[in-house]
Amino acid sequence: MYTKVTTQQLQKLTVELIKKESSGLISKKNIEDIRQVLRFHEYRYYILNDPLISDPEYDKLYKALEKLENEDPKLITKDSPTQRVAKGLTNDFKQAQHLVPMLSLDNSYNAEDLVDFDRKARELSGADTIEYCVEPKFDGASISLIYEDDLLIRGTTRGDGVKGDNITTNIKQIKSIPLSANFSAHGIKQIEIRGEILMNKNSFKKYNEQLAEQGLPPLANPRNAAAGTLRIKDPKVVAERNLEGFLYHISYYSTTGKKHETFHKHSESISLLWELGFRSPEKEKKVYKGIKKVIEWCKEFEETRDELPYEIDGLVIKVNDLAMQDKLGMTSHHPRWAIAYKFKARQSTSHLKTVEFQVGRTGNITPVAKIDPVPIGGVTVTSISLHNEDFISEKDIRIGDAVLVERAGDVIPYIVKSFPELRKGHEKKIRFPEKCPVCHKPLHKVEGEAAWKCTNYNCEAQVVQRIIHFASKDAMEITGLGEAIVNKFHEMGWLKNMTSIYELPYDEIEKMEGFGKKSVHNLKDAIEKSKTQPLYRLVYGLGIRYVGETTAKTIANKVDHLLDLEKYSLEQLQELEDIGPKVAGSIYEFFNAKENIHLLRKLEEKGVVLKNEKKQHRIDGNLTGQTFLFTGTLPTLKRSEAEAMAEANGGEILSGVSAKLNYLVVGEDAGSKLEKAKKINTVKIISENEFLKLVGKK
Repeated sequence: MYTKVTTQQLQKLTVELIKKESSGLISKKNIEDIRQVLRFHEYRYYILNDPLISDPEYDKLYKALEKLENEDPKLITKDSPTQRVAKGLTNDFKQAQHLVPMLSLDNSYNAEDLVDFDRKARELSGADTIEYCVEPKFDGASISLIYEDDLLIRGTTRGDGVKGDNITTNIKQIKSIPLSANFSAHGIKQIEIRGEILMNKNSFKKYNEQLAEQGLPPLANPRNAAAGTLRIKDPKVVAERNLEGFLYHISYYSTTGKKHETFHKHSESISLLWELGFRSPEKEKKVYKGIKKVIEWCKEFEETRDELPYEIDGLVIKVNDLAMQDKLGMTSHHPRWAIAYKFKARQSTSHLKTVEFQVGRTGNITPVAKIDPVPIGGVTVTSISLHNEDFISEKDIRIGDAVLVERAGDVIPYIVKSFPELRKGHEKKIRFPEKCPVCHKPLHKVEGEAAWKCTNYNCEAQVVQRIIHFASKDAMEITGLGEAIVNKFHEMGWLKNMTSIYELPYDEIEKMEGFGKKSVHNLKDAIEKSKTQPLYRLVYGLGIRYVGETTAKTIANKVDHLLDLEKYSLEQLQELEDIGPKVAGSIYEFFNAKENIHLLRKLEEKGVVLKNEKKQHRIDGNLTGQTFLFTGTLPTLKRSEAEAMAEANGGEILSGVSAKLNYLVVGEDAGSKLEKAKKINTVKIISENEFLKLVGKK
């Protein structure tokens, strides 16, 4: 971005401006010079990690610029360094559509997959040998940036791949992302760039130390820290988190009509971004002809991944020639010209100290291993679920054992195995308790199931977990009533059951530390809104065993009022779409328990809607009379979004494959539902793209 000559010139100008500032001689005529040197030093600090001035010297010039702009606001420009930090809070993030959809990448875990990827690419392109560009697969939060007439005009999250949340204000707080770049010098008018927002290992460590000082639990990994920070409504807090932006792909650009410098290779586009002041993987990228060299580099790089200052979970291999990329095209899920080589799961050894038994909302008892703290992939693991008694027996895990711990997908800790050969004789077999560890009632094991259960519906642990589930995002969506708050309010005696959510003493809550008028108002507002949620959300929120979101919709769609289910027999329940004996038995048991009927009547008294408003206002659309089921991972839509889209057009969602199903919409890893549908001639198997055409979105 800056040549040796311009670097020397700007450094000289910096020294002159610092002298003027110290002498009180800075004036309006210096304002553009100050902006220019501040941008230069941001680039040296945040992109090159090679500052040329001290922090106090930078701060002096920044404050001088701020003072001049405050004295005459007409002098402020959109790309001024002072315009990063916004005043006040951001309102709710609005949705914005990407210029080009953000597709996922196909994944590879071994050399054989890469060889197969290369074979297909050569066959489709007709090339004997393909040149590849290899770059790190950054483990952060995906973003898309749009620049127009050299100015950053929008930054969005990946979202569902078609549209994401507009987080422009927060993006501007990340100093490695330029507010403006000289694209016009290359004949580019509008450009969309893809990248990743990261928190480096050092910043992540410091942030977790700050949380510890405040008595708050640490975050699990830098990726979660980065993604969570991007959605904070206070941009000043975002600025304090020291996030970094890596930009690695140009998805679209339009020209000014004047002569422009085209780039024909992906590696050239990375170099262009670097030259324009972006933190692209210019220093990390490698270009190789043929897949053999790529595989060698993947193996070599995996051994040195921990030397990087930030987390990566693999390498991305891209066909370097852009014309060949266009020829290869893409599937509905991923481009055919790129693949991610994922590194092996992180593993380490530790010792199992003890086992705690936790009670879930349906009474299931889950054993949780407490191990000696062990760092795996940047996260210190201390607790790991042992799932159930059968898992412990099959793995032959004992208290005191040395165990091999893995973070599957670098996220979920898992005990791979124990090491019986290392036992010294003091290890003890893990014995399940005969009574509930919370209410001390006898435990029961259902025939054919692995889990021991506490069947005491009023067990305090179950009560708390049910309330947490009831208030969760996919159920009644009561923002502000998360796990920590539910536990706190339960300790205070305010939350005893679901009904008590609608009886909270807001005046008392406002007096508590960490609460104020605004937070209490928001909580009250969220609770009031929950009363009018669609009926299926209430059904799902009740936590009936075996009843997921799809089954909850099936139940809700068949009744005028939820209490109608009190009159349903087991046989009638099994006549409902795709509800078998086990699920029907659970529903029947729930609606024949007096305490549950009493709970529902109390909820209705509090204003919670138990009527099926949707059934009474049936939607007619181009999918009326058609039934749908979604399976596998869809390319751009979450399953809940696709189901809502079908229902908004009059379609009905089924919970399983049967002769009553009209359309099975298939994504990646479709599994048994696809195989079953292939055997039924009347079921039409379609892709997400074909589904979008049906609903008029294509």
